Amino acid sequence: MNKYLLATLASASACIPACLPTPALAQSSVQLYGIADAGVMWQRGSRVKVISGGADGSRLGVKGTEDLGGGMKAIFNLEARVELDTGTQVPTLVNENQGLYLTRGMGALPPPVLAAVRSALQPLGGPAVNPERALFDRTSMVGLVTPLGAVLLGRMYTPGYEVFAAADTFEVGTGGTWGSITGGTGGFTVLGADIRSQRAAQYRIALPSGLGGSAMIAGKGSGYLGLYDKFWGAAITYKARGWDVGIGHNHAYDPQGRPSLRTTTVGGSYTWGPWKFFAGWHDQHNRNSPLLPTYIAGWDAQIAPQIAPLGPATAAALRAVFVNNITVNSQQDAASVQAGLHYRIGPNRIMASVAHQSDRTTSSSNALLFALGYNYFFSKRTDIYAVAAFIRNDNEAQYSPATAGAPGGFTRAPGDDGRALQLGVRHRF
Repeated sequence: MNKYLLATLASASACIPACLPTPALAQSSVQLYGIADAGVMWQRGSRVKVISGGADGSRLGVKGTEDLGGGMKAIFNLEARVELDTGTQVPTLVNENQGLYLTRGMGALPPPVLAAVRSALQPLGGPAVNPERALFDRTSMVGLVTPLGAVLLGRMYTPGYEVFAAADTFEVGTGGTWGSITGGTGGFTVLGADIRSQRAAQYRIALPSGLGGSAMIAGKGSGYLGLYDKFWGAAITYKARGWDVGIGHNHAYDPQGRPSLRTTTVGGSYTWGPWKFFAGWHDQHNRNSPLLPTYIAGWDAQIAPQIAPLGPATAAALRAVFVNNITVNSQQDAASVQAGLHYRIGPNRIMASVAHQSDRTTSSSNALLFALGYNYFFSKRTDIYAVAAFIRNDNEAQYSPATAGAPGGFTRAPGDDGRALQLGVRHRF
């Protein structure tokens, strides 16, 4: 799959014949590729709507290699997000229900102020992914493949997330994706895993035995939103004899250099005849959200001028209510498990999975996800899919089934069930 371009490129280092670098022998290639994926989706508490990137995020990419000789290759990959429903590169939440978890405990704020805070934290119709409006938000990297592994520089998938994706029965897409419930209870801004990191350096190796590994480091301005002071991640994988399994760990640091989101993922898949079995465990912990300075700066810039007429003492007290609660509400402590299977009927397949998120914070806002799907392949490039997903939310959880291209948003009220039906068509080129 195109999601794993880096792994494919890195594995080439194990089979490149040794030869002297000679311009006459050098070969290069550049390939334009992409995925066009769109469909319709119904969510409980929302209207039926046309969506982009249901099973796979729609994209347009270019990748290339040049044989440098001596067992070395130069490679690059640029991949841009494309939202087929709007033609933009900035997806919004699938629904426009208001998430309430981040403002819990803020009942002391005057109702107009609380409404303004909620609007600032989650502007309805605002960007849910790629708020930077980066051109090559999905991938932008260049590197060298050598007989001893590959060294890559740029914006890339993190080691921990690649293990997570390999363990997800619904391949991190549709309403059945494991990621529908692994975000923080606060919603899409409270990441449950660092999917990519910018300004990163990565080393990858894939041995003929099937063993492989990756290590990533990044400095100031790293992470998906460029808010980390530094970031590192590592993974060990095995891909042979029907197995695609691994263990991955990501560790980030907030703008002040304190430990931020830490995740550990173990899992993968095993293929046996027409069956493919999936299982995974994901642990996430974050006491210092990298977004906390942004939240507080937003209060000072947008809310403080509105409450200034109340007087300095009242304004300071209301600010303390906000800061104290947003600090706690943006923290994470949870573990989730997921298991599922594919069954092939000719070129087509049935997919089914169950996943559970156990929230270890005081709110105990757990979630349980069931999903069932079917893929019909007209060809290797074109298929249609149908997926039904159900999420049982506990206490203050508001998880709603997502897509590959955008977070699912929220249920109408805390504790409401999240339900979705999705039909779509996907074409690879």
